[in-house]
Amino acid sequence: MSRTIQVTFDAHDPQALSRFWADAMGYVNPPPPGRTVEPGQDPFEVWHAFLAEVGVPESEWNSASAAEDPDGDGPRLFFQRVPEDKTAKNRVHLDVRAAPGLQGDERMAALEAECERLVALGATRVERHEPAPPMTHGHLVMTDPEGNEFCLD
Repeated sequence: MSRTIQVTFDAHDPQALSRFWADAMGYVNPPPPGRTVEPGQDPFEVWHAFLAEVGVPESEWNSASAAEDPDGDGPRLFFQRVPEDKTAKNRVHLDVRAAPGLQGDERMAALEAECERLVALGATRVERHEPAPPMTHGHLVMTDPEGNEFCLD
């Protein structure tokens, strides 16, 4: 029997990082239990009102957050607040499939366009790896706003 997975990120600012990844992946930040987020409404405002109602101290409101695939296909992303800084390269990273099926210049142009979009959201471009068929079709290495490495593939 196969299992589903949740990818968990340690973070200093779980809400900001989950907002970045939701925007990057086309995911949504889910509402609290029994609540809905109306179109145009900030999901974190709904969460803050919920947490205040149930008595969670404001200092704990940003202790965790999530981003979910609205179609239910991709893994849930979970962000948990930790006190320590990131100190080394990730041992596991996400490959964001931004140019599936494309090759050569068309592929690299699609990756560059997505890179520009993600930089505008707070990501950092690290390096470009050129296509070298048949072993690699080319990719871009980036970091999210807290320095976690990922690739545009």
